[in-house]
Amino acid sequence: MGLIMVTGGASSGKSEFAEKMALEYGGGSVLYIATSIPIDDEMKERIRRHRERRSEKWGIIEAFKGLKNIIISSEKKVILLDCLTVMITNFIMEKDLTGDNLLVDEINDLEGKISDEVDGIIEGALKRVGDTIIVTNEIGMGLVPEYKLGRIFRDIAGRMNMKIAEAAEVVYLTVSGIPIKIKGC
Repeated sequence: MGLIMVTGGASSGKSEFAEKMALEYGGGSVLYIATSIPIDDEMKERIRRHRERRSEKWGIIEAFKGLKNIIISSEKKVILLDCLTVMITNFIMEKDLTGDNLLVDEINDLEGKISDEVDGIIEGALKRVGDTIIVTNEIGMGLVPEYKLGRIFRDIAGRMNMKIAEAAEVVYLTVSGIPIKIKGC
């Protein structure tokens, strides 16, 4: 299928669905790119649960930058990148862009760096032989965040999701654990 996007709300079953798809398409020939950084106990527990579900035969790389080269150089049948929105969060945390005094230039610079990374992911996925599955959160269906950084994150994530969806051959939306194909055959 090439590039596949799996989106949905938080805890909607998207990672589980993507992992089943990776196992079906790739068997033991899967590279799992984990973008999470274990910054607190909750995230450590989330990572632990994800690790328990994955096949022990899969390769794993924990990274959120330079993903194009990782994707292109992999000889695995399937690459599963989980999760794009966590990757975006890592870029924000790395710059320590907190508070309401963010300058427009800082925001534009941040989005430019994230956009370049996403463009590289797409380019790498389209160049390689095999499937690339990208998991991401659909966060634009809720309330407008009250605080500025939340609105910035939501908008950047939405634009990056649109880029991935446009390039993807197939897009799934998971709702309450049910995957719904919204693009592709």
